[in-house]
Amino acid sequence: MVTMELKEAKDKFIHTWGTLATQWGINRTMAQIHSLLLLSPKSMNADEIMADLQISRGNVNMNLRDLMDWGLIYKQLLPGERKEYFIAEKDIWKVAKQIAKERRRREIGPLIDAMADLKEGIKPDTAEKEEFLKIVNDISTVTVFADTTLTSLLKADENWLISNFIKVFNR
Repeated sequence: MVTMELKEAKDKFIHTWGTLATQWGINRTMAQIHSLLLLSPKSMNADEIMADLQISRGNVNMNLRDLMDWGLIYKQLLPGERKEYFIAEKDIWKVAKQIAKERRRREIGPLIDAMADLKEGIKPDTAEKEEFLKIVNDISTVTVFADTTLTSLLKADENWLISNFIKVFNR
């Protein structure tokens, strides 16, 4: 096992979170700001975030707004302070659910709507149109299944989810 200093570990976490988050539909800088706030024991202002991550004020402000829109961070008012401070949601289950909810809204919902429009817009009067509709129907079926499953998971209680998840792997 490799031992490292806290600063090195934090830097590695921030880098890893930033890299992984791009696969979840979040830009790298947004994820790095999120991970910095996630690890911080106290709320941080834009100047502190800029200094820690070596990024511009505009980039920080834009990504802070996006993180608030996603419900992953919150403004925190500190008595006597004129600057805005931000703190991340620390409950990782809530973070995961919020990311899933936002991705569902941004990606799955529009895809379901688009497939429904395509199914209604084409009449199967040729072999090519029938093949097109078959693919659209298959995509629609998978997408609706994913949406239903994700909706169930989002509504599930954490304890129920963990116990059932463990049961699947203990079979």
